[in-house]
Amino acid sequence: MQKFEQFLLEHLPISQSFHPHYEAALQEMLKAGGKRFRPALLLGVVKAYNPLMLQSANYAAYAIELLHTYSLIHDDLPAMDNSPLRRGKPTLHVIYDEVTAILVGDALNTYAFEVLSNAPFSDYTRVKLIQELAYNGGLNGMVLGQAIDCHFENQPLSVEDIKFLHTNKTAKLIAASLKMGAIIVGKEDLAKELYDFGIELGVLFQIQDDILDVTQSSQEAGKLTNNDEDKNSFVTILGLEKSLEEANALASKLLAQLQTFETQLQEELSPLLVKYINRHKG
Repeated sequence: MQKFEQFLLEHLPISQSFHPHYEAALQEMLKAGGKRFRPALLLGVVKAYNPLMLQSANYAAYAIELLHTYSLIHDDLPAMDNSPLRRGKPTLHVIYDEVTAILVGDALNTYAFEVLSNAPFSDYTRVKLIQELAYNGGLNGMVLGQAIDCHFENQPLSVEDIKFLHTNKTAKLIAASLKMGAIIVGKEDLAKELYDFGIELGVLFQIQDDILDVTQSSQEAGKLTNNDEDKNSFVTILGLEKSLEEANALASKLLAQLQTFETQLQEELSPLLVKYINRHKG
């Protein structure tokens, strides 16, 4: 991931204008770090099958991180979660103002597709990657999940509806990261298997986030915790004990499935995935 971080810093969105803080705000949350989990998944798949394509794959990994970062900026807005902290730093609407945060989110969203359109792949591959990122991050994916999440605050949903919500809000972008890696290396036969694996991984990721929201401090998490009482989180609906049971069962299933992957894919993904699959046990 060190080369990806270098690529990210070299390609941060920098424009020239007389705005007092627009350029700085564009880079604020990207420079703040984060887990870089989604780019790591994509690059892990590429490295497993064609490490010579890693430099080119950084364009797709960066596009995913741009889209993910935009979603966090908007998620933290006063109209949504109204969170003052993200990635261990004050959120953009706190540092600057709400208008800046909205516009920076808009800019990073569109810049993700500009970056992807410039990736040194064939036209066919570029279109497939753009399609995957747009579908899973847009109106049939992450945005749909966000809309449901916001609309049904203070209205408890069924467990199945919560899974649908978080499959869209969280899991689809994680699944797309794995699938896009397979598309880059021409393993489209593997793409669906990785996507389905990624959906379950994303649901686990959300259950874990909900558990950590009530078991970690804001300082430990790097974002505001104990802020989901009105939300349809797994913990608010199932309770902490049942959520832990769900997480443990899903973690066991994913670890078993990981063992069925080809050796080179296991070797690249296991160091990252085993840690994250078990992170609720820490």
